[in-house]
Amino acid sequence: MKKLRLAFFGGLFGVLLVSALAQQGAPHLLSADELRKVVPSEFFYRGQKAPTQARNSVGLQLANGKMTLTALVDASGYSTAIQQKYQGLLITESKLNVEGSELPPGQYGFGYTASDKFVVMDVANDDVLSVPSKTEKALERAVPLKMVEEGGAYRLYAGKRWVEIKPE
Repeated sequence: MKKLRLAFFGGLFGVLLVSALAQQGAPHLLSADELRKVVPSEFFYRGQKAPTQARNSVGLQLANGKMTLTALVDASGYSTAIQQKYQGLLITESKLNVEGSELPPGQYGFGYTASDKFVVMDVANDDVLSVPSKTEKALERAVPLKMVEEGGAYRLYAGKRWVEIKPE
């Protein structure tokens, strides 16, 4: 009788464990359909709303369901000084390691500067993070924005320039 009860509870524990792991899912890049559901149509930044470019949005979802989203925005209504470094939105629900620098969860503007820097700003346009970006000159077909998974980290490309992002 004890063996039967032990086998029953062992089997029940196994079923619950498999069910919990299946619900968490695997980390993955978001599909176009998933992005359509979560990327905002406008983003508030430095006192204005800028329309996002849905076709130029990328994101990832971790096993725990937390997301990181990026999208280019139409910054034409902003001053030239802001346009020089503000190209898109970055929303993250988890802490990120960006080229060795820590970025806490939050909503940010981002951009790649002419001086080969990747800059992340809070919504008031104050710099939060600035790291060197890399350039992949051999990239044949550069697109405005893309994300590529590489060994547990992700490369965030804007054209041929990129930075490595590791969710924590």
